[in-house]
Amino acid sequence: MEKLVVKGPTPLKGEVIINGAKNAAVAILPATLLIDGCCTIENLPNISDIKISCEILEHLGAKITWNNKNSITIDSTNINSTKAPIDLTSRFRASYYILGAMLGRMGEIEVGMPGGCKLGARPIDQHIKGFELLGANVTVEKGTIYAKAKKLKGSPIYMDIVSVGATINVMLASVLANGTTIIDNAAKEPHIVDVANFLNTMGADIRGAGTDVIKINGVEKLHGNATYSVVPDQIEAGTFMLAAVATRGDITLKNCITKHLESITAKILEIGGNVQDNGDSIRVWCNKRPGKANIKTLPYPGFPTDLQPQMGVVLSLANGTSIITESIWDSRFQYTDELNKMGAHITAQGKNAFFEGVKRLSGAPVYSTDLRAGAALVVAGIAAEGTTEIYNLGYIDRGYEKIEEKFKKLGANIERVSE
Repeated sequence: MEKLVVKGPTPLKGEVIINGAKNAAVAILPATLLIDGCCTIENLPNISDIKISCEILEHLGAKITWNNKNSITIDSTNINSTKAPIDLTSRFRASYYILGAMLGRMGEIEVGMPGGCKLGARPIDQHIKGFELLGANVTVEKGTIYAKAKKLKGSPIYMDIVSVGATINVMLASVLANGTTIIDNAAKEPHIVDVANFLNTMGADIRGAGTDVIKINGVEKLHGNATYSVVPDQIEAGTFMLAAVATRGDITLKNCITKHLESITAKILEIGGNVQDNGDSIRVWCNKRPGKANIKTLPYPGFPTDLQPQMGVVLSLANGTSIITESIWDSRFQYTDELNKMGAHITAQGKNAFFEGVKRLSGAPVYSTDLRAGAALVVAGIAAEGTTEIYNLGYIDRGYEKIEEKFKKLGANIERVSE
């Protein structure tokens, strides 16, 4: 078993290069199944979710060549299976994108129910509703999803709730369908725009991604023979921005899109931090105890739920009482129990958590409860006095490429240790 051992407190200082977006990459890789040919994907984060995605694609018949640790070439010419391996799909949430891609390409797919972080109820009813409106027959039996269609046909689809996953999955299924599909009440996250841009590069006709109405005109085929670079990771960037504030440090982030970070920037300025927008980079620094704030997580362009735990670390050290309202997931406050072990004063009740700021945190053994909670505990360990041991690193490695090396370059005293 591995753990991270962190000794603090350390003000983080220096530059960090942001990787490609995990949430975009795990959708773009299944999207390559729609191409009858080859394509090259660059700026991929080298994380466990990407490696498992590649294993699934290979099981379905794709040929994958690693050009370097962040670039692959995929040949999807000879897809020869319509059954995704359940032992792999059950290991991460985004495996459900195989459904939309394979329905579009083969008209048939069998996938195990997706796994991932335990954040409360995570139904896929909006995905199934979209597939059925496109003409597919979908059944769920004994933890397996079966979907089949002779030929998908474009349709108006209204999302009952704003769902990133369902928006992308319907987009994947409809690019090769007959006719026009219109997704109303679509999610607007940057990685949705990135998936649409990738598909359009390969010959799709998708308009309106990034707005709440997306129009997809079905095409006969996607041509491939192109190279695409994944958008920078908004959540990784936000993690380092908030780490700068929590540790009273000074970090410059390279390879980021500052517009995607506006909701985080606004809150950092509100609590007394400093932000300098340099166009393709952003500098964040803080030389005093942050002030209190109230946060409500919302779909983009609101404050991201995936940065809520990292913000929780900042507010646990703030001067005054803060409130976070979680409007996306039911069980996102599990990390607060771990922060309380480190001396935080947090009371979580339902969708709200109350943070009575303390002057300092103290090192303790803590456990990652999900991907973003794990990153938050790393930040907390760097800000805390003494030694923090962080367990359940499998969660963290799903979304951050060599997180300890990046923090070490910023001055953190952090080591990955095998027990």
